[in-house]
Amino acid sequence: MKGHIRERSPGKWAIVLDVPDPETGKRRRKWHTFHGTKRQAETECARLVAELNGGSYIEPAKTTVREYFIRWLQHEKANVSPKTHQRYEDLLLKNIAPSLGSITLNKLTPARIDATWSHLLENGRRDGKGGLSPRTVHHCRRVMLTAMEQAVKWDLLKRNPVALTRPPKIERPTVEAYSASQTAELLEALKDTRMFIPALLAALCGLRRGEVLALRWRNVDLESGVIAIVESAEQVGQVVRYKEPKSGRARTVAVSSTVLAELKRHRAAQAEEQLKLGLRPEHSSFVVAQIDGNPLKPTSLTHEWVRLLAKKTTLPRIRFHDLRHSHATQLLAAGVHPKIASERLGHSTIGITLDLYSHVMPGMQANAAEQVDAAIKAATKRSGE
Repeated sequence: MKGHIRERSPGKWAIVLDVPDPETGKRRRKWHTFHGTKRQAETECARLVAELNGGSYIEPAKTTVREYFIRWLQHEKANVSPKTHQRYEDLLLKNIAPSLGSITLNKLTPARIDATWSHLLENGRRDGKGGLSPRTVHHCRRVMLTAMEQAVKWDLLKRNPVALTRPPKIERPTVEAYSASQTAELLEALKDTRMFIPALLAALCGLRRGEVLALRWRNVDLESGVIAIVESAEQVGQVVRYKEPKSGRARTVAVSSTVLAELKRHRAAQAEEQLKLGLRPEHSSFVVAQIDGNPLKPTSLTHEWVRLLAKKTTLPRIRFHDLRHSHATQLLAAGVHPKIASERLGHSTIGITLDLYSHVMPGMQANAAEQVDAAIKAATKRSGE
């Protein structure tokens, strides 16, 4: 298989592939248009030749939506985390492809795509029990929009048909959270279980599930009462990997005297438990671990959370992640500045914090208004004396 490039106009190239006919053996030529620099065109030419040699080449005019999805997912694999890639794959191949997958890419229309959104909202569940949520369909559209934008860049499409479709309306979900008294009740109920420390770190420090499970003793300063969040555990299938936190940057979280005392007690108990098994506790050991010191999987933590919440308490059933929401809500309700709360939670911007917890703001505004009113009255009284 051979290929070369020809410049048609500044920044526009023709990629010419020499493809032997499988029946006659005679040479055929396949033409691709490419926009970019000469080096980029040469790279794209080499990629297409590699596809030809590997048997994965698909002619643009015959490419189906499903075939293109598979090609784009392979391209995107190096750009996103395995968890995100798996999510993209599910949305495109399991949700969208059953409706649009057999259509030739260049015959895809906004009307067909809009009809697919309606179908997914009404009957999109793979178990046949109704439709997908508007938020899931919105995610489907967002990922397909990105995928088709790449098709335009590859000159497989003249325009992005997804951009002309209408996304489903999404209602803002209500953030579920425990009150301070409910949090206290929860921690008391879990006191003698292995779920106590994970719940403590989520409810009193605002850590995400992955951050709780990636935390190591070397990142915990028991003298100054500060923990460093530098990693997060991510599970894809049965494989767990450790990556940077969600915001893309590490952060430090100050812990209260209660949390500090419980962490010291936990470390001593964990060390004693591991020494009985003939294991030597290391500085790199996980704070939350199995009896033998091995790290806990995110799905295992979730299953244990659901089990113990039902067995040990009569509290409302919320997700483990909602303990983080509980911490954020209680911070803001206590008058902590949103900027401090944002840094503690590891949000990339304060806007995310304000957007997520706007339900707490009315009470804060009323309290602020009363404080200003009291200050003005006090100043007026002093001036009249």
